[in-house]
Amino acid sequence: MKEFSLIDTYFRDVSFQRKDVLLGIGDDCAITQIPTGQALATTTDTLVSGVHFLPDADPRAIAQKAIAVNLSDLAAMGAEPAWLSLSLSLPDVDEKWLEAFSEGFKELTEYYSIQLIGGDTVQGPLAITITAQGFVAADQALKRSGAKPGDFVYVTGSLGDAGLGLDILLNQAQVTNSEHSTYLLNRLHYPSPRVFAGTSLRRVASACIDISDGLLADIKHILHASQCGVCLQLDKLPLSPAMLESVERDTAFHYALSSGDDYELLFTVSEEQKSSVERVLASSNVPATCIGQINGAVGKVDLKFNDESYAYSKTGFEHFSHNEVSSQHNNTKRA
Repeated sequence: MKEFSLIDTYFRDVSFQRKDVLLGIGDDCAITQIPTGQALATTTDTLVSGVHFLPDADPRAIAQKAIAVNLSDLAAMGAEPAWLSLSLSLPDVDEKWLEAFSEGFKELTEYYSIQLIGGDTVQGPLAITITAQGFVAADQALKRSGAKPGDFVYVTGSLGDAGLGLDILLNQAQVTNSEHSTYLLNRLHYPSPRVFAGTSLRRVASACIDISDGLLADIKHILHASQCGVCLQLDKLPLSPAMLESVERDTAFHYALSSGDDYELLFTVSEEQKSSVERVLASSNVPATCIGQINGAVGKVDLKFNDESYAYSKTGFEHFSHNEVSSQHNNTKRA
C-alpha cells in the first residue's frame, strides 16, 4: 500500500467533521477558521515505541493516548479542542494494526468533536506525533505563572494509578484483585483528558498544568513560573481504592508523587475563589481535591503527613536524564 492510498483508506474520514474546517485532508495545507474573539492554542506531543509505549501495545490504545496527551495540554490552558494534525512513522504497512489504530482515533475524535485536518506518513521507527489546536479567549487562558502565596493547590481525579498500572504491565508489581488490576491498566492505556474541567477552571484558577511527568516534577514548573513555593499535605492526596488496597501507604505516596501519565489537572486557586471550585466543576463530573498551599519560599517543596515533615527525595520523569523514578517513559525505556 502506497502513502496516499494508506491515507485515503485509514485517515481521510476517520474523525468528526467540523464546520470551521474549510479545507481538510487532501491539499498541501488545511484551511480553518478561528471564531471571532478567540485565540488559537497549539500543542505538539510525540509518542515513541519503547519510550512512551511498549512495542506490542494495543494500537487502539496508542491512538487514544496520543490524542489524550495533547488534549490534556489544551485542557491545562483552558482551551476548547478543535483540530488535530497527525504525523505517523511506521516500519511497514500493517493493515490490521492501522485498522485498530484508526478505530481508536475515530472514537476519541468523535467524543471530543475534533477533526483530523492533515499530517504526514513516513516509513521509519514506530512513532506518533500529534499537533492539537483549540480555542480560548486570550485574556482567559490558564498559565503556569499566576500562582501567588496563599493560593490553594488542587488536583483533579486520583494520582499514581497509571504508574502502578505500568508496573503491573512490566511485572514489577502484583495486584491480585482483577478488577483493581483492570482499572489501573486502563488508567495507563486510556487516560481521560480533563477538557471540560479545564474550560470551567479558566474562570477561577490562578495557574494550571497537567500532570504528565509526576506531581512533584510538574508542580515545580508552576513554582518556577510563578516564583513561589508550596507545602503539600500527603494525607490529602486523592488515592483510588485500587491504589489503597493494592500497595502500602508509602508506596502509594511514591506513585502519586513521582509516577507520570496521570494527565490530571494541577491548579491553584485564590482564597476568594476557593468556594467556587466545586460549583464550576460540577458540570464536568470531575472531583477536585485540595492538597496544599502556595507560599513565598521560591522553588521549595515541603511535604507533610499529618502536619509532620515527610522525607522524600525523588521527583519525576525528565527526558535526557538518568533518574530512577517509576514513570511510564523511563520504565518502558528500561524494558
